[in-house]
Amino acid sequence: MLRKRVIVCLDVSGDRVVKGTRFRELREVGDPVQLADRYQQQGADEIIFLDVSASVQERGTVLDVVRQTAERLFIPLTVGGGIRSVDDVGRLLRSGADKVSVNSAAVHDPPLLTAAAAKFGAQCIVASIDARVCSPSGDGSGAGERGPTKGDGDAAATVYTHGGRRATGLVATEWAERCAELGAGEILITSIDHDGVRTGFDVGLTRAIRQVVDVPVIASGGAGGPQHFVDVFQQVDVEAALAAGIFHSGAVSVHEVKAALRLEGIEVR
Repeated sequence: MLRKRVIVCLDVSGDRVVKGTRFRELREVGDPVQLADRYQQQGADEIIFLDVSASVQERGTVLDVVRQTAERLFIPLTVGGGIRSVDDVGRLLRSGADKVSVNSAAVHDPPLLTAAAAKFGAQCIVASIDARVCSPSGDGSGAGERGPTKGDGDAAATVYTHGGRRATGLVATEWAERCAELGAGEILITSIDHDGVRTGFDVGLTRAIRQVVDVPVIASGGAGGPQHFVDVFQQVDVEAALAAGIFHSGAVSVHEVKAALRLEGIEVR
């Protein structure tokens, strides 16, 4: 059995790490290079660097920040944001990324996943899926009434792009299945509803994704403490779980999360 991974996410806007709630009200929390190094020292298995404003601002990922971050790391670095072509994927890999996360571009140009996987290998390509079950309210806050679900799996969750701002009409489970078929070697599923609220991962949504793909799945959105990592690993056969806010705030360390997992008999790296 592969050991579970604990991943730290750095949501980057410009050259600063930011964090919000349900992808809104972003606030600055620090320098990406320094934070990546800190989490590596704490025992993080991987860093995911997401340029959250690149797609919205219709620009490429800030490559110099990626290079500086990669130079400090001895653990895998996944980078996403602002990718539009296979050439963009290549530039990120040459800048030090070990894997590239594709979100908005994959929705608008699905063959991009196939072309990138063919050129660089499926192990380098992560399909990042931001999904929401709650219907956004008219004020753009992301709050709203909970939409329809199929059983306990939240299979009716809708895929959003551009930092959670644009609904695509795609059903998350169907899109995840297609991404894997197109060549993505890993699926990162983020629950927008749970993001930043620290009530736990969306186990139903994560399970629904896990059931339709045979590539590794990363759970994201909602971690509030070590027990939430325990819960998602015990209830869903995912390979990794990701958090940001709880680590940035100092509420818990990566070391503490791994210690809690080991106490429950969950093997971690």
